Amino acid sequence: MAYPAVRSFALFRADGHAIVVSMSEPLIDIVPVSGHLGAARWQAVAPRGAVAGVASLRPIIPVGPSTPELTVYVDPAWRRRGIGSRLLAAVRAQVAEPRLVADVVPGSPGEAFCQRHGFRHARSRRHHLLTYCDVHRAWLGELVDAEHAGYRLTHWTGDLPDAPRVEELLRSPSRPGNALLTAVDADGDLAAYAVAVVGVLPETRAQQWGPAVLSGHRGRRLGRWVNAALIQRLSEVHPHVTGIETATAEGDRHLQDLGFRLVRRTHLYVSRST
Repeated sequence: MAYPAVRSFALFRADGHAIVVSMSEPLIDIVPVSGHLGAARWQAVAPRGAVAGVASLRPIIPVGPSTPELTVYVDPAWRRRGIGSRLLAAVRAQVAEPRLVADVVPGSPGEAFCQRHGFRHARSRRHHLLTYCDVHRAWLGELVDAEHAGYRLTHWTGDLPDAPRVEELLRSPSRPGNALLTAVDADGDLAAYAVAVVGVLPETRAQQWGPAVLSGHRGRRLGRWVNAALIQRLSEVHPHVTGIETATAEGDRHLQDLGFRLVRRTHLYVSRST
């Protein structure tokens, strides 16, 4: 049986600064656990092994330098006991990056948590879903096969290393893996790209980032082209995938042209540098 107890402890940041927490609760341990797809994870473990809450940290964009994205969840039965704050303290104590981002539903406990811990609202986001059963394959093929003078498509597949650069991935050989990178280049110079990452079976949805079109190549519909090619290639490499999820800034409408539909809106919060 777990008994309430006042417990003080210190978490130490990389710079040696101690974060002291005192609380009257059944003994809760915050422990790091193995992550997946580049994510770091922590669990709040209650007596007898029950998981009271979890936190995870992953790159908001899986290629190139990126601010880590934070997710914190506390079981409703364990809320309002400081567990979310302890999970956040554990994350901050073990990562060097001072800035974090969090994607939350407007008006949710997650948004209140961000505001309470000094995160600021950065922008609104639209989350979209494309289901392959709604894709007109012949029309998609026409989009991919359309000529874009001076540009060519290329693909890379494999498992993403930590914070890889797009150009480095395209120079490396493809291999089996959970990630697909589709890019457009002009005489060897990167012009646009999009990335999709597939979860572990039985997960049947992929997560997409991009498309991103580099300065000097915009206004030529390369974003739609590279995205269409990614959708087509992903179905060939991972035929079990039934849909693709992605998020864009509010007001970005290009995904609707490809058959993505809006499923929800969220707010992106950014922590203040410490």
